[in-house]
Amino acid sequence: MSIAIRAAVLEDVGGPLAVHDLELAEPAPGEVRVRLRASGVCHSDYNAIDGTAPTRCPAVLGHEGAGVVEAVGDGVRSIGAGARVMLSWLPACGRCDECARGLEHLCSSAWADMGHGGLLDGTPRLSRDGEPVFHYSFLSTFATHTVVPAACCIPIPDDVGFGVAAIAGCAVATGTGAVWRTAGVRPGDRVAVFGCGGVGMSAVLGAVAAGADPVIAVDVSGDKTSLAQTLGATHGVAWVDGPEATADAVIEASGGGVDYAIEATGRPEAARAAFLSTRARGAAVLIGIPRADAVLELPALAIPRLERRVLGSIYGSSRPDRDFPPLLELYRRGRLPLDRLITRRWGLEDIEMAFEAMRGTTLGRVVLDIEEA
Repeated sequence: MSIAIRAAVLEDVGGPLAVHDLELAEPAPGEVRVRLRASGVCHSDYNAIDGTAPTRCPAVLGHEGAGVVEAVGDGVRSIGAGARVMLSWLPACGRCDECARGLEHLCSSAWADMGHGGLLDGTPRLSRDGEPVFHYSFLSTFATHTVVPAACCIPIPDDVGFGVAAIAGCAVATGTGAVWRTAGVRPGDRVAVFGCGGVGMSAVLGAVAAGADPVIAVDVSGDKTSLAQTLGATHGVAWVDGPEATADAVIEASGGGVDYAIEATGRPEAARAAFLSTRARGAAVLIGIPRADAVLELPALAIPRLERRVLGSIYGSSRPDRDFPPLLELYRRGRLPLDRLITRRWGLEDIEMAFEAMRGTTLGRVVLDIEEA
C-alpha cells in the first residue's frame, strides 16, 4: 500500500528541482512515516544538484526536517503516532567497530548505506508510476511526507518550532558539536570561525555559549561577519589577500593566535588560514566538506614544534539521541538563539526560489514551511 504525496524531484544531476506527485509506501518494520512541517535548505543539498556529491537520480533531496509521526512499522517501540520529531540523517547501527568505540557518528554501516538511494534495506519507499524514486541521506525532506528509519527520529518539545528543529538536525548540530564535542572549547578559549554560512554561524553560537573569548568571525562577506557579531562574536575579520594575510589578521585580533579555528567552508585555502591562525597547542577543526580531489598543504615543522593540530569533525561528533535534546533545551532557555539564524522562509512549491536565495546574498538559513494538506 502507499499514499500520494508531493515532493521536489531532482531528475538529473545539474537539472532543476520540480514538485511532482509521488507514491510513498507504508513504513516497513523498524520505520516510521512522518508528515513533514519544515525543511532546511542546506548547501549539501546543492552539492547533490551540481554533482559535487554523487547522487542517484531521480531523487528527492533534503536532509534537515521536522514534523509529526503519522504511522509506525512493525517492531517500532521508541516512538508513536502523533509524536513531534526532528530528523537525523545518521541512524547508527550500534554494532560496528565505530559504534562499539562510542563513535556512532562514524557508523560504518550507516555511511555505507547512505549512498545507494534506499533506506537501510537498500530499497526506496518512493515511486512514480511504478518506477523508483530515490532517497537522499535516508530523509528526503523536500516533501509533504517521508518514511525514515525509526532511529532517525528524535522527539521535540511542543514549544520548539518545526523550522528551528529542522535546522538543528544538521547545520546547528554540526557547528555547535564541532565546538563542544570535537574541540571541547572551554570558557576563555580563543576561537575563530572561518566561513559564516549556516554551519559556521552555528559554530559562532556554540563558541559564545561555551564562554569562548574572543570569538572571531571570518568571511568574505562583511554582512555575514556583522551578523555574526550581532549573535555574540567579538570581532569580524574580512578574508583578504589569501590565507597568510587573513591568518595574520586573526592573530592580531586574537592577541597572538587562537586555541581553536573552526573551518566551515571546505576550501583548502580556508583550512590553511585556519591552521596558520592557531597558537601553540592550537587546533584547526575542519568541518567543511572539500572536493574529493582537494589537497591541504601545511607547514610541517609547525605541527611538532608547537604541537599544533588538525582535527576532522563530521556532524559535530554528535550522537543525536544524546545531543539533540540538550541542544534544544539551550535554545528554550535563550542560550542559543537558533530562531535568529532563519532569515527567509518559502513554501515547498517555491523550492527553486529557495535555492536561488541560498546561493545569493541571503544571510542566515533558508527554511521551507510545508503546509498541512
